Amino acid sequence: MDAQLIAFTGVAAGMVALPGADFTVVVRNALASRTEGLASAVGVAGGLLVHTALAVAGLAAVLVTMPVLFRTVQLLGGAYVLYLGLSTLYAIRRRPAQDGSGTPAGAPEGEPERPAPREFGRALRQGFLTNALNPKAPVLFLSLLPQFVPDGQPPLPRTLLLAALVVVLALIWFPAVALLVDRLGRWLRRPRTARAIEGGSGVALTGLGLALVTGPLLR
Repeated sequence: MDAQLIAFTGVAAGMVALPGADFTVVVRNALASRTEGLASAVGVAGGLLVHTALAVAGLAAVLVTMPVLFRTVQLLGGAYVLYLGLSTLYAIRRRPAQDGSGTPAGAPEGEPERPAPREFGRALRQGFLTNALNPKAPVLFLSLLPQFVPDGQPPLPRTLLLAALVVVLALIWFPAVALLVDRLGRWLRRPRTARAIEGGSGVALTGLGLALVTGPLLR
């Protein structure tokens, strides 16, 4: 039994499940529809694939050792997350007013409010870019993967295995989150609940974006 591989699986699972901008985007899009939630989940896994591939190829080391390039990625990632947060808050503000029963004016009585549907490709792109532009990921993978390569083993096959494991975990976790949100959809899409969740998502994304854009260089 490979104890190091088991340990890495636990660490990677915790890392993937840790709530962040990617988790927030998946939940937000899953509120619109199951398809868009799953599209965002696949996009997030695709973003992780980019980071793990860069770490395996050694390109992440170049990114980390070049402050200007690293800061550029940090600013791009922060700006994109900030855009997602502000657009979410703006969409909530533009939503039609609700009548006294909690149903949007003009909507069939008894039907929960659903966020405006987003295109599949847009949801996929949001998930991908949110993760691919995460400036912390190159540092994380570059420092994490080598710790689980046993002495005497060729590093490339092992790091490829570890990288693939991270992506597989993401393909399990984020679609599960999307399906859970969809499963609870009738309750989550009630006008007040949906507005609260979307509002919380918008505030969280805006805060994360501002922290990345205005914060110090992450090293």
